[in-house]
Amino acid sequence: MSDIASTPNPRQMSEEHFRFIADLAHKEAGLVFPESKAPLVRTRLNRRIRALKLPGYDAYCALLRSPEGARERRMMISSLTTNVSSFFREAHHFDLLRGEILPPLLEGARRGERLRLWSAGCSSGQEAYSIAMVLADLEPDYLQMDIRILASDIDLNVIETGRAGIYDAGQLANVPEEYRERYFQPAEDNGKEAVRIIEPLRRIVCFRELNLLHEWPMKRQFDVIFCRNVVIYFDAETQNSLWRKFEKYTAPGGWLILGHSERLSEDVAGKFVVAGPTAYRLSPTETA
Repeated sequence: MSDIASTPNPRQMSEEHFRFIADLAHKEAGLVFPESKAPLVRTRLNRRIRALKLPGYDAYCALLRSPEGARERRMMISSLTTNVSSFFREAHHFDLLRGEILPPLLEGARRGERLRLWSAGCSSGQEAYSIAMVLADLEPDYLQMDIRILASDIDLNVIETGRAGIYDAGQLANVPEEYRERYFQPAEDNGKEAVRIIEPLRRIVCFRELNLLHEWPMKRQFDVIFCRNVVIYFDAETQNSLWRKFEKYTAPGGWLILGHSERLSEDVAGKFVVAGPTAYRLSPTETA
């Protein structure tokens, strides 16, 4: 029997329900939900309760607490995370990528060196594919080189969207015309006209489900990491822990690109040189 008090209306989220869900979201994914966010949490989880055909929050919280609730805990986190993405969002970062970051890295790739980039918190893939388009434009023979882009997110649903690479044509507003012609092809999405990222470009982008708060399975460092508008949802302690992990996974001389409202914590900032608006470069002498 649940130790969460029942309410007269089973679909009403009580204060106890909200606190349990908020604590679980913080434990599972580092998400922070103050009481002011209770209406948002209720709206999003009401959909899950209806989808599961449960009578209300008592039953839903009981499911989350149970051993059988592992999958639903993941679905809950997916429901509570905000997936906002667009192609070439914060365009100045892609100007930096084209003009300063990628040219020397591609010189190394042409000599046989590996090149690894990571879009952390990739949502439905627009960021990762924007990176790939800039890279492919600079180096048309990218498939002949040891180049990979990791695209990771906690939400399996958006990962599947990114892996398919199919988007509404209306999402291409910020994509340069020459890129639209070169890197997209006509497609269908549930009977509607859409566009799809071309297969060669999809081949270098590897989509993986990854909770940033859990162990990271990657064994080697990255030359460039994009983690934009992700850690703003975490508390200061979690943010600081993540910055330290990103430092560890950034290759000496590598790049870390953040969102417009994000800044490195003092514990880590001294290891990086500011190289542009929310763009940082790790000292070449730093080691993991």
